[in-house]
Amino acid sequence: MNVSNFAFLYRYALLRLLVYIIQGLQKVVLFLTVTEKKRILREERLPAEPLILFKEWYDLAAGSCINLHEAMALSTVSGNGRPSCRLVLLKGFGKDGFVFFTNYNSRKAKEMENNKNVALTFWWNTLGRQVRIEGTVEKISEKESDEYFRTRPRGSQIGAWASEQSSEITNREVLEKQVIFYEEKFKGKEVPRPPHWGGYRVMPSTVEFWQARLNRLHDRIKYTLLPDKSWKIERLAP
Repeated sequence: MNVSNFAFLYRYALLRLLVYIIQGLQKVVLFLTVTEKKRILREERLPAEPLILFKEWYDLAAGSCINLHEAMALSTVSGNGRPSCRLVLLKGFGKDGFVFFTNYNSRKAKEMENNKNVALTFWWNTLGRQVRIEGTVEKISEKESDEYFRTRPRGSQIGAWASEQSSEITNREVLEKQVIFYEEKFKGKEVPRPPHWGGYRVMPSTVEFWQARLNRLHDRIKYTLLPDKSWKIERLAP
């Protein structure tokens, strides 16, 4: 093959690649256009309670191959008014609220003990959706915590005993020695739930659904719990 033929084939390949890219972009634009129409949150189609819409969104996120779709940011406030935020995993939800588990001696647990007002945020990037929840928190029953703890992998059960969450340790070896200690302690036995570990339930007073839209003209629908236990629905400006 001479140089001129090679140059021709090279230019042809580049041209074909450019055509594929343009066709791909056209498909993306079409997809976004169709998706945009489907994304519209219309008041007349909204359920009376936020849990119904949350379940619809959550189930879609769960089926969309989103890594850790159950991850949510938990925001708490210290006694001197300093906020803090971290990611935890949603382990259940229903009319009573949203459940997660943690160490009762952790920083977040201590802050929740002093201030029951908390906030949760879910962010599903590929769906362009966010859910913000504000409410109060309470511990779930020991029975509920025991039932969930038994479903955890043994390594995670041992970890709940070994880690004094949020406390300062000299080095990682300290943690690893604790793991070895409790592995030996519970060898051949069922690992019981530590008394300092269990679940919390966030009972929502407001739930806001945020849906990305074109030109940053996003949909924001806010549910607010009223004294009679019904929900007020309002649209907020993006």
